[in-house]
Amino acid sequence: MSLDPRPLEAIDAALADAEAGGWVTVRLDLAGVRSKAALMRRCGDALRVPGWFGGNWDALADALIDLSWLGGAAGAAGAPEVPGRVVAVTGWRGFAGERPGEWETFTEVLESAVEFWRDGGGGVPLVVLLGDAEPSGGVVRGGE
Repeated sequence: MSLDPRPLEAIDAALADAEAGGWVTVRLDLAGVRSKAALMRRCGDALRVPGWFGGNWDALADALIDLSWLGGAAGAAGAPEVPGRVVAVTGWRGFAGERPGEWETFTEVLESAVEFWRDGGGGVPLVVLLGDAEPSGGVVRGGE
């Protein structure tokens, strides 16, 4: 699986459609992020993670396969069931260019989470979209 960038207009439209359909949407804007610590802070803020979030790759992976605080999983304490969740990552090129190894790890963590939810991790899909100011014509792959 790969995450192929889509034009920002397509990301905005996908988020609007998802929200209209009752999906939980998260915009993760990485503009200005140039370090792993800043990436983890931005992820924690965007995903509204609980206090246990440790700000490392394992903690991010754990958070992405939980997501109970965002809603979706039937039976999650106080969280309504939703049809799915969309995380739209924008402003990522600077981080990817300066930290290619960490960018690769980040996308692997995202892809693993998408696979977890697709393969029966609670029945509620997680879709991750990459938004880019430069149209690529690529296909977004995620929870399909």
